[in-house]
Amino acid sequence: MMYKAFIIPSLIILFSACAEKDEVQKVNNTIPLTKENIENHFVVPEVPKEMIFAGEHISFKDIDLRERLDNELVINNFWHSNTILMMKRSNRWLPLMKEIFKAEGVPEDLVYISVIESSLMNVTSPRGAKGFWQFMEATGKEYGLVINHQMDERYHVEKSTRAACQYLKNAYTKFDSWILAAASYNLGMHGIASNLERQKVKSYFDLSLNTETARYIFRLLAVKLVFENPANYGFYLDAESLYPEYITKEVIIDTSIPDLYEWSVEQGISIKILRKLNPWIRGKEFKVNEGEVFSFKIPVDNEQLGLIEG
Repeated sequence: MMYKAFIIPSLIILFSACAEKDEVQKVNNTIPLTKENIENHFVVPEVPKEMIFAGEHISFKDIDLRERLDNELVINNFWHSNTILMMKRSNRWLPLMKEIFKAEGVPEDLVYISVIESSLMNVTSPRGAKGFWQFMEATGKEYGLVINHQMDERYHVEKSTRAACQYLKNAYTKFDSWILAAASYNLGMHGIASNLERQKVKSYFDLSLNTETARYIFRLLAVKLVFENPANYGFYLDAESLYPEYITKEVIIDTSIPDLYEWSVEQGISIKILRKLNPWIRGKEFKVNEGEVFSFKIPVDNEQLGLIEG
């Protein structure tokens, strides 16, 4: 009798708690998703059955292709800090890049090359590739970028993006495939061409390649999926969380500047801000030869960037 007296109240309490939990769950399911009740969380990503990338159809019925994309999606989803920072930066830079790609006639999907190459930062690789688009010096010069003691246009976002477009268009002319053109951005046109010929196949997806190049296109596909469908992969970033585009004005430079430090202060900024907005400028002075004209970007006002004091 004592056992029954104990178990019956316990069961009543348990059932009451479950009923209460169900009621709370029903209420929670009716609450709209807002900034206050959504948090970035881990989601086991789902590989789509198919997708379009740079105008080319890709099916993931093949188990090899499906698992290779799954690998990159999982890496992006469980490396939250890196993916979130890339998404924040993308708000500042990808609209500009997409405008250039559209003007150059290159599929906008290929802007994600800059994301996987540099995480949208002006970094230098161990081999010496620089900038958002990771041009080596010789390749940068081949595609019209000026690289010398006082400037390195691999760090010039607009000019390096146009150079990347030109490379991709040349590669597309060679391969008649934007996917192969993108893969050649990693391995080089000769590397892709020689592998296609030696292995007697026509598609990137049929190639046996080194690990980096074998992952390259799948990394692009994963970034496109996550960036364009963030909520599907557990990422919730509101507009306030994204990095804004810099509000700048152009200053025409047609005469030499003997001291960029002094010149910057005269503009109401500092050399720090001048180099942030114009990372392609090197050194303390800037020499301009007769007939040359350059353009520096400086802030429109001091609200975004400028002198902290003064």
